[in-house]
Amino acid sequence: MRILKCVVAALLLTDPALAVAQEQSDAARDLLQQLHEADPSEARKVEREIALDWLRSGSPAMDLLLTRGQDALEAGEIDTAVGHFSALVDHAPEFAEGWHRRATAYYRQEEFGLALSDLGRTLTLNPDHFNALFGLAVILETLDRPEAAYRAYTRVLDVYPTHERALEAEDRLRASATGRRI
Repeated sequence: MRILKCVVAALLLTDPALAVAQEQSDAARDLLQQLHEADPSEARKVEREIALDWLRSGSPAMDLLLTRGQDALEAGEIDTAVGHFSALVDHAPEFAEGWHRRATAYYRQEEFGLALSDLGRTLTLNPDHFNALFGLAVILETLDRPEAAYRAYTRVLDVYPTHERALEAEDRLRASATGRRI
């Protein structure tokens, strides 16, 4: 549990501007700016474009590992998915999406500490990875850390202001915080 607390603290206290971020293409930066300014219907289209950009590792072999891991995850073969994603992060440690996908697999196994660790690596490589931020918030909420979850949902909204589930979660946590400081 102590390691989990340290991971959570490091994730929430890391200044995204100081993180060692993966190089984002000009197109990705433009898309993130569009996402930040878009209305909800346009934001969903931009979100899909960003997700496609983040799926490109630059290596056909790594893309194949990502695809195989995702296929296994969707088939409910979580251990197989973890294996593929582990091979991916071993061979392409600077590819943020590999870490994010493995975090998702760990979350499905209820290995929250491992998932948090991989989300931390994802966010170090790509501080604007709103899906990783959302995953972090969900795990923190699952672990009954509403204040930390609220901060993570708020960070999602800093990047993606119309993220529906983050908006709902932020409202829910704010409403349930009567008597607590969030």
